[in-house]
Order: sequence, then structure tokens, then C-alpha cells
Amino acid sequence: MAVPHASRALSRFTVLDLTRVRAGPTCVRQLADWGANVIKIDALLEDSGEALGGPRHGADFQNLHRNKRAMALNLKDPKGVEVFMRLVAKADVVVENYRPGVKNKLGVDYESVRKVNPRIVYGSISGFGQDGPYHKRPGFDQIAQGMGGLMSITGAPGGGPMRVGIPVADLTAGLFCAMGILTALLEREVSGEGQWVQTSLLQAQIFMLDFQAARWLMEKEIAKQAGNNHPTSIPTGVFKTSDGYINIATAGGRTWERCAQAIGAPELVSHADYATAPARSKNRDALNAEIEKRTQTKSTEYWVKELNAAGVPCGPIYSIDQVFADAQVEHLGMAQDVPNEEGRHIRLVSQPVTLSRTPSKLVARPPEFGEQTEEVLTEFGFGADEIAELKQRKVV
Repeated sequence: MAVPHASRALSRFTVLDLTRVRAGPTCVRQLADWGANVIKIDALLEDSGEALGGPRHGADFQNLHRNKRAMALNLKDPKGVEVFMRLVAKADVVVENYRPGVKNKLGVDYESVRKVNPRIVYGSISGFGQDGPYHKRPGFDQIAQGMGGLMSITGAPGGGPMRVGIPVADLTAGLFCAMGILTALLEREVSGEGQWVQTSLLQAQIFMLDFQAARWLMEKEIAKQAGNNHPTSIPTGVFKTSDGYINIATAGGRTWERCAQAIGAPELVSHADYATAPARSKNRDALNAEIEKRTQTKSTEYWVKELNAAGVPCGPIYSIDQVFADAQVEHLGMAQDVPNEEGRHIRLVSQPVTLSRTPSKLVARPPEFGEQTEEVLTEFGFGADEIAELKQRKVV
């Protein structure tokens, strides 16, 4: 297939994708979705299914690897590394998420790559960093959630540590690496030189603690589990309705006053236990119970309409099927069909950012294993006889 350009924004950049599973592919997906020429390098001697993040036609793999092409290459063969370096010479970016040390063993580490192309931007994602006492440990999202503090503040009080329902450390590490790569490409326009961009699941997870981390660093306050309650803005949380649940969020006294009026409980505003922010925080359980007395008398739909009309942030709590059935979600185009010649139904999550002149689109289904090997090698200057020899030697 022709080079898929999902956008014009990054169409001048070529990316060599050595990633697998989730954090690395999440990074590269950002580059592919914004139009980079991404070449996914499948390991020739590796199973093309489970080892790479599930079945190739499965929902997870399809969502992670759209808008790319693929070639198969044996990097365990010195000739395969030689082929890779010829690609590197014309590329802009390499992304990998091997365990630290593996890339050095293969000879595709940053220093080796930089000798071939000093302008290369080399992105690395690991579990714990490229050096330090834990750098050789295997990384896994839930391990990072635990060591990064997230599980200690997630879940109901007294309920024990609780993981988040998505691989948040994997996903954010991938997003941060993509951001670092884009920053390095911008800097390269000034210096003319590439650089090594590094992040890890642990670093990403700690960064995502945000204000909870700042509370410890600045005030030595250790956050605890708060369940559905917001740790500082009270009342904010989940409340029963007659047919389900609703989220209500108040931030400041005026919003709280409007909330009390909307639920038909204006007397709560002047109540001594709820009149100030410190009082509402101290008596949050009693206040939540008072609010829920009112909310459970009517439907979620009723309260969403009433509270929004009063200027109180609120919303229903959807199952995932309900998310994509929502009118605003449909309007935002958060699900897109992916064209494919096989006529398969491929509907995936689109980018959450819009650009007015160079929008992102899902233009190409994920490639089959090594699907564009000959096409890519030809584009990089390999002759037909050379490609045939590489195939015979099982290098590609």
C-alpha cells in the first residue's frame, strides 16, 4: 500500500518502530496518527500474535497499530542489523521499549544508531529507567501503579490497594515519550542534532500523581484513599438516583450554593456543619447522605438536566457502550471507521485532539506481519537481487 499519511502535520518524518505490547506502541501511534511515515519492524523469528500484544486482528492490536506499514527483519542476525542501519541513515526517529541492555546486545542502541545518523531522535521506554538500581527489572503497568503511589490513593477507604481500570502507566509513558520525541524534533531544527529521549512507566506514573505528589513534597501530607469523594472539593462524588448514579462536582462556595438550591435543600447552605469549606470537608459523609436523600428521589436524566441548568458540573456514569452512544461523543467523532480492502469492520478510538488545518484521520488498517517488507526496502534503496538474497538468508 502507499505510505498512509493520517495527517499532513508530521508527514515529513520517518519513524522506525521497534516497539511491542502497549507503552511503546502508544507512543508510536501518536506519531502515526499525525501523519508520520511509520515502519513497524516485526521480529522475523517471533510469533506475530501474542508476543506483540494479542492477536493481530484483535481489537487491542488493531487500535494500537493503525496508520502504519510493517516489514519483518531478523535483528539477531548481523546482516539484519546492517539492514536496519541502512534504514536508520534515512530515518528521523527510532522508538523502542526493550528492557535496557537488549538493544545494546542487538547493536541497535542509541550510541550505535547515532554513529550512522547524528540527526536521529531515539525514543526509549522502560519499566524503571535506562540506569539505576532497578533498571534491569522487567516493567509492567500494575507494578508501576503500585510503586508510583497510585494504588494507595485509589479505591474506597480501608478497602486495600486498588489498581486503575486502564493501564495508565503504560499509556502515559507512551504519551510522554511521544511528547519528548516531538520536542526533540523541534529542537533539532535549531541545533541540527538528534538526541536520546527516555522515559519509564515509573516516572510517568509518579508524574501523574500531580497535586497528590505536590501535597507530599510541599506539605508532607500523605494522601489516602477517598473512594469517589474528591480529596479537597466537597461535596464532589457519586450519588444514587432513582435509576442509577450521577457524578456531582462542586468547586467553591457559589457552586455549592447553586447545587443546594437545585436539589431543593437551600437550608444546607446555612447549616453550621456545611457553611464553610473546612466544615464540609470535616462532615463530608453526613453532607453526602443529605444530598443523596434528595437525588435518589428522581432519575439520573432529571438531575443532569436540573443541575446543568443551575450551572453545577454533573454527569451520568456510563458503561462503555453508553459512552459511544452519547450525542456529544458522537459529535466529537471519538470513534472512526478504518478503511480496508478486505471489507472488515474496523472501528477504533480516534485522536482526542483536533487541528483546524491538519486534522488526524484513521486512513489505514494495521499491517499484516511484515506486509510491506519489499515495498519499504525498495523505497530505502535496496535492489531486487539484494532483497531476494536477504529473503533467502532469512534476514527479512
